[in-house]
Amino acid sequence: MTQNNNRLQSIDALRGFDMLWIMGGPGIIAALYTILGGKPLEWLHLQMEHVPWDGFHFMDLIFPLFLFIAGLSFPFSLDKKREKQESNRQIIGDLVKRTLKLIALGLVYNGFLKLNFPNVRFASVLAHIGLAWFFAGLVYVYSEKLSTLAVWVVSILVGYGALNLLVLSPEAVGGNPFLPENNIVCQFDRWFLPGVLYNGNFDPEGFLSVIPAIATALAGMMTGRYLKRNTTHTPNRKVTVYLVAGTALILLSLLVNRVIPINKALWSSSFMLLTSGISILLFALFYWIIDVRQWRGWAFFFRVIGLNSITIYMAQTIINFYGISDYFLGGIAAKLPKDFAWLLESVGYVAICWLFLYFLYRKKVFLKV
Repeated sequence: MTQNNNRLQSIDALRGFDMLWIMGGPGIIAALYTILGGKPLEWLHLQMEHVPWDGFHFMDLIFPLFLFIAGLSFPFSLDKKREKQESNRQIIGDLVKRTLKLIALGLVYNGFLKLNFPNVRFASVLAHIGLAWFFAGLVYVYSEKLSTLAVWVVSILVGYGALNLLVLSPEAVGGNPFLPENNIVCQFDRWFLPGVLYNGNFDPEGFLSVIPAIATALAGMMTGRYLKRNTTHTPNRKVTVYLVAGTALILLSLLVNRVIPINKALWSSSFMLLTSGISILLFALFYWIIDVRQWRGWAFFFRVIGLNSITIYMAQTIINFYGISDYFLGGIAAKLPKDFAWLLESVGYVAICWLFLYFLYRKKVFLKV
């Protein structure tokens, strides 16, 4: 599939920045911290780990940021379909097909093809993205006004927040609804989600957590719609609006956190507000630098990743990039001190992954689900 040269480069670059942290970025940070030490690298190293339950680290942003970007792109692709005079039925059919593909790829990623069914995890990141994006897409196709979309987002967050806050699992011990054993969202997966649960007694990509993820996708769609449809605001003014909106959402999330904890596993309402706010700020930064100021050379590295994000996500489960890196760099690494060898191997892994994607880029091959 050939690349569309008219697309916003900032969206692809931001997606690539997001995927870098799935493509081996944390390993480089860990190696640097081991070699150099120091409080800044210690803090950054800590950010490369998911919070076990309540709280927030940088790595907890990666999944919702990807979903936000998928939503951000939707108004652009939808307008192209409507320019081709595609009906809503055709558009929804495409949404269904994409969702089913993502669910299938999620199963492949989880090892479904090994046919060890008792140990298969049916929930997945890709399925979660597909389902949330699908339902958000349905809302957007029929309700494109920003005010209407905002009502949807608020309704989802209030409703889901009330569900978490007020409804305890029938098997709860004590009255704290924000414990895995007490939370109704976790209990719902124990009741109905087939296969292995990721955390044993709950799954962060379970059924009910799709609901607030829909709000994340809608936040991305609202961001993209404002960018594309508002012709009266200058690019700089749009960036200012994004900065204000992103900051407001972050501050609101901190207030909501006092009642409903920021929690990635539950995709709590405060977590949605926080990650959406950060996502808007990141997009504002990338958009202003790349598409407004036209400072683009540095972004090429990220765009190569972002244009084939699903490809590299799946390829890492199929292709032994570590083995390829070791083939070229293993001899040098063996002669280095252990910590420096670790750094070389970590950089080598990212480099091999990127060169694989660069080969696809040069051949104009872009996997679109």
